[in-house]
Amino acid sequence: MSAIVVLLELEPATEVVDADVGETDIGARVRAVHAAAADPEAPADPLARTLCGLDVDELEPESYTPAGPGAPWYPPEYRSRHCLDCDAALSGV
Repeated sequence: MSAIVVLLELEPATEVVDADVGETDIGARVRAVHAAAADPEAPADPLARTLCGLDVDELEPESYTPAGPGAPWYPPEYRSRHCLDCDAALSGV
């Protein structure tokens, strides 16, 4: 797999829209971080399911890109929340 899209699974009842900015504040509301294969025809978009089998329509895209070789596929601030099934799929286990 050459490219992935990082996706955030949010706590269902905690999404709060900031009326002044019109954006959702997701900060500490992240339940888990997942990975999906990138769509070959639109590399910024994920395929329909994450590597662990979740429907991507229920997840929020994360613009994180690994800093380089050996860097984690997920944002370091979510280290304790990355999906172990997605991790296993990416490492070929």
